[in-house]
Amino acid sequence: MNTIQWQLLDDSEAVAHEACQRILTLSQEVIEQKGAFKIVLAGGSTPEQTYRLLKDTDSDWARWHIYYGDERCLPEDDADRNSVMASRAWLAHVPSTQIYSIPAQLGAETAAHRYTEIVKKALPFDMVLLGMGEDGHTASLFPGHPHPKDELVHAVFNAPKPPPERVSLSVAALCNTRELLLLVTGAAKREAVARWRQGENLPISQIQPATVLIDRAAFI
Repeated sequence: MNTIQWQLLDDSEAVAHEACQRILTLSQEVIEQKGAFKIVLAGGSTPEQTYRLLKDTDSDWARWHIYYGDERCLPEDDADRNSVMASRAWLAHVPSTQIYSIPAQLGAETAAHRYTEIVKKALPFDMVLLGMGEDGHTASLFPGHPHPKDELVHAVFNAPKPPPERVSLSVAALCNTRELLLLVTGAAKREAVARWRQGENLPISQIQPATVLIDRAAFI
C-alpha cells in the first residue's frame, strides 16, 4: 500500500501557503475535539515561510503546544538554532509555557534524555512538519547513521555538516502523529527525491504515512 501522498505545487511559496492552510485546518479540528493542538516544528527556509504566514493568522494560540523535531547543540540564543528561527518568525504569539524547546545547549546526550521525558508525555502528536536535506536526511537523521529503534529521541554526535552534535526525534516518535507533512522545495533536492521515489533506504523513506508538499523544482 502506498503510504505517501504527493502534492505537486508551483514553488516554495505555494508549498508554504498549502502547509499553513493544512496546519490551520487541522488545528481547528483538533482543538474542537480535544481542546489542545500539539505540533512538531522543522527547521529550514520553507518551514520558516510557513511560520511567517501562521503568525499573521487569527488562531487560538493559547491552545497550541509546540515541539521540535530536532535541534543543533548550540547556545540557547544562537541564530542557527531551529527554536530561535521559529521564535523570530512566529512564536511570540504562543504562550512560552507551551513551547517545548530541546535543551540542546546542555549537550546531545543530556538534551536527548531530558527531551525523551517531554516527548513521552506528548505522544501522540497531532501534526509533524519535516523537511529534507540534499542527502535525504530529515530532522537530524542522516544516511548511514545508526538510529536505535527503541529510542524516542536520539543524541547525534557526528552529523556530516556542522555542528556535529545535535538532538533528533526518532522515526518512531516522528511518525506517531495524526498527520505528517513533508515540505520539499528547490532544485538541489531533486536527486534525493529521485532516489527516494526509486525506493532507496534513505532516512526520509522511513517517514510514513505522510503527505509530501513538493515544488516543481524539486520534483522534475
